[in-house]
Amino acid sequence: MILEIVILAMIAAFLGLRLYSVLGQRAEHEEESIPTRLDPAPKPHEQDASNANSAPQNEQQVQNIPHVLPAVERGVREIAAADRRFEVLGFLEGAKAAYGMVLEAFWSGDRETLKELCDDDVYESFDAAITAREEAGETLNNRLIRIEEAVIDRASLDGTMARVAVRFVADIAAVTYDKDGTMIAGSLDDAVESRDVWTFMRDVKSSDPNWLLDETDEG
Repeated sequence: MILEIVILAMIAAFLGLRLYSVLGQRAEHEEESIPTRLDPAPKPHEQDASNANSAPQNEQQVQNIPHVLPAVERGVREIAAADRRFEVLGFLEGAKAAYGMVLEAFWSGDRETLKELCDDDVYESFDAAITAREEAGETLNNRLIRIEEAVIDRASLDGTMARVAVRFVADIAAVTYDKDGTMIAGSLDDAVESRDVWTFMRDVKSSDPNWLLDETDEG
């Protein structure tokens, strides 16, 4: 089912580009200045000192990163120092698009898209749920009405593996039909608030720019 909401256009655009675009990667023009970027170019003497002690090159960044809780700033800065393409606002916009894409793929049983956007463990969980639904003859008619909030809940860099957990608060209308087409649960007239924490991961040293959905939890 195609979502009849504003996010449809963003989801359609990002679907073709996979998570390279979905998770807010910068364009290839590194010379362009982006105000929200976490890693301003260091002065020559600062860069030399950084190279000498392997410390992050963005120690002199702004004190408050927008849309990031103070408790997770350190992890975000470490990722930004290791991955020069990482940018908070772009990542969050892309994460919201990915949230919609994954939900839509799950609801419609689109295994191909799920396999592309999720790591193996998450995909297997989605696949098992879809299989159970198919065996029961049930179908879903769900709609993501709006995403009320998306904030970075946790961020960490373990070696070269970056993980960013995003807390979503969204309104979802959901209806389930049985094999005879009879509605057995839900309502499209009453949206229900959903709270989820989804963790995305990427090896910052990999030539593959794609982020994958690594974990899903209820928020």
